[in-house]
Amino acid sequence: MPDNSAPVLRSIQAKDNQKMATLIRSVLEELNVPKVGTAYEDKALDDLTEAYREEKGDYFVVESQGELVGGAGIGSLPNAKAEVCELQKMYFSPAARGKGWGDLMMNKCLEAAKDLGYKQVYIETMPYMKAAQKLYVRHGFEYIDAPLGNTGHYSCPVYLLKTLD
Repeated sequence: MPDNSAPVLRSIQAKDNQKMATLIRSVLEELNVPKVGTAYEDKALDDLTEAYREEKGDYFVVESQGELVGGAGIGSLPNAKAEVCELQKMYFSPAARGKGWGDLMMNKCLEAAKDLGYKQVYIETMPYMKAAQKLYVRHGFEYIDAPLGNTGHYSCPVYLLKTLD
């Protein structure tokens, strides 16, 4: 008998777009993240399948018991070296947190980055997102002093970078 509580990680599909946009914005609101200068206002948020259709990107979702409960993506980093990508839009609903699914998603994204030929992965976050930062550091990200590329997320002042093996 299959375990219906086990998470399912898969690439995003068009049917997931609205649910993920709503989930991401609700998490950002929950965490009191500014709506300006963050992922909240990204136009790509409303059509993630199209945004990640690019040649060197992918977005993954996590399903639990048939419901979307989180997601994260790998995409090119504008105005950065071609071998540097960005870990993007990694958010989980409150019900999905604390179950180790962030580790599963991180492993999936880092493997995708390697498969796509990237050498480094960059991320920006908020200073008070301590649980997320612990996840990033646990997976080999290191704090850096200045932003890379141009994400447009000028309200996110914490920068981390990981060199892939």
